[in-house]
Amino acid sequence: MLAKGTKAPGFELPDQDGRKRTLKSLLADGPLILYFYPADFTPGCTKEACSFRDLHQDLMKAQLRVVGVSPQDVESHRRFAEKHGLNFPLLADPDKVAVKAYDVDGPLGFGVRRGTYLIGQDGRIEDSVLADLRIGAHEAFVTNAMQKGARIK
Repeated sequence: MLAKGTKAPGFELPDQDGRKRTLKSLLADGPLILYFYPADFTPGCTKEACSFRDLHQDLMKAQLRVVGVSPQDVESHRRFAEKHGLNFPLLADPDKVAVKAYDVDGPLGFGVRRGTYLIGQDGRIEDSVLADLRIGAHEAFVTNAMQKGARIK
């Protein structure tokens, strides 16, 4: 995982609707929770995505936005978002450009580790967690991020 205070690596990836998204454009509205997950439609990843969906109002009150990133393509993300009523962007990273830049590539380049970053509007990493199979650690991280919320620059 990248260290706290590090400048978050920039990227340009398509979302589930095929629109290009950059880190800079995503930070335009405030701090960001950028989470990386292994795959659409798996039990752990579905639980994680639905927890973000269910926390949407609380996240908005804390002035935080959520964006998910995984290696599946735009079409898979579109189906996943539609099936679960997700209310945040999912970015397609089939070449694992962002996955590698954020140091969440799986062992020997296989898969993606479940990692989450809190990125301030200035583009600096405020906090991070590598949860892998520990969904509870990820949930605790998100709760802490919401408590910091609007205080992040």
